[in-house]
Amino acid sequence: MKVTYDARHNVAYIRFREATTGIETVRVSDELNVDVAPDGAVYGIELLNANEQLAGAGGRVLSIEDTVTGKRLEVAFPEDAA
Repeated sequence: MKVTYDARHNVAYIRFREATTGIETVRVSDELNVDVAPDGAVYGIELLNANEQLAGAGGRVLSIEDTVTGKRLEVAFPEDAA
């Protein structure tokens, strides 16, 4: 999995698999698109207005937690991503 963030356009992309042919983008809402393969596998999730969606109640930090091990990784958003 790879998470990218474009501060210029305030867009984040969560990639689960490498791109392949036949991917369809499904618009879920004004702020959420999901890339789906013909077999139904999710290839990625695009978050528009990402700084608000990812930071949410946690402020300006994206927190990733492994619920099995309890290990946590926190990444601060760039200052110009407000």
